[in-house]
Amino acid sequence: MLVFILRRLAQAVIVMLTVAFIAFMLFQFVGDPVTNLLGQDATPEERARMRSDLGLDQPFFVQFGHFVGNAVQGEFGLSLRQGRKVSSLIVERFPATLELSLTAAVLALVVGIPMGVYAALRRGSFLSQVLLTISLLGVSLPTFLIGILLILVFSVTLGWLPSFGRGETVTLGLWSTGFLTLDGWKHLVLPSITLAIFQLTLIMRLVRAEMLEVLRTDYIKFARARGLSDRAVHFGHALKNTLVPVITITGLQLGSLIAFAIITETVFQWPGMGLLFIQAVTFADIPVMAAYLCLIALIFVLINLVVDLLYFQVDPRLRISNAAGAH
Repeated sequence: MLVFILRRLAQAVIVMLTVAFIAFMLFQFVGDPVTNLLGQDATPEERARMRSDLGLDQPFFVQFGHFVGNAVQGEFGLSLRQGRKVSSLIVERFPATLELSLTAAVLALVVGIPMGVYAALRRGSFLSQVLLTISLLGVSLPTFLIGILLILVFSVTLGWLPSFGRGETVTLGLWSTGFLTLDGWKHLVLPSITLAIFQLTLIMRLVRAEMLEVLRTDYIKFARARGLSDRAVHFGHALKNTLVPVITITGLQLGSLIAFAIITETVFQWPGMGLLFIQAVTFADIPVMAAYLCLIALIFVLINLVVDLLYFQVDPRLRISNAAGAH
């Protein structure tokens, strides 16, 4: 187990250094931070002094080393657009993105898994075909179109739910949450559904396909031959083994929800990391873009590590093969 963890940690460090290098290259090839900070009218002396203050007159790998050292401490400099520390912007915006992503993930799991199980066990029924048709639409329709349609129906036509913003929030230390207010929940409904639909349909189709595959295996036939009830076979044996690959997909999808909430946050003007990144791209705010890339990479690396460990615990074949490889 220790060897497995150390190997995964080494891979995680390599991935993070690669992403940090890509983020650092943004500073080298996308705009000139000195010009952005001082403007076009700065004198050569002022520009030279600023380059020295920022460390831009040092060798390339020295600058990269400083960048990695600062990134490890969560420091990415000042936002060129807002003139504030990037770390403070991330602390301010990240709670909104995390709450939206977690709500969407829970919604996708709570709805997607039962739908997938039903579609597998009642294959060929009318409702099963309806669910498959809906899932096909959910996979095919672009996220921004789903968001606009939900706004049109529930905000403009019916007037039931707000169409933009995060609503009223409560601050708990450095964390701001909308979970503790009714207005926050109302603002969360439409964007979380919009973000969850693609993941929900993906999980549903995955669970259905895996469950149909498991139901054809010999040990399920043996369980039926022992006289076990359909409920025991379906939920005690088939579903348990179906969820093994779902763990991996779900973990990776949580990372995707956080990384690709950009479109949903833009449609609903949700004040999270995605909207911050879009604004940074528009204004070529390189420190914010670099911080976003590193943060998303870190989230994916951590989720992959947790998923690998869960998979290692759930699937005994990995422990056996790993032990054999060690000997």
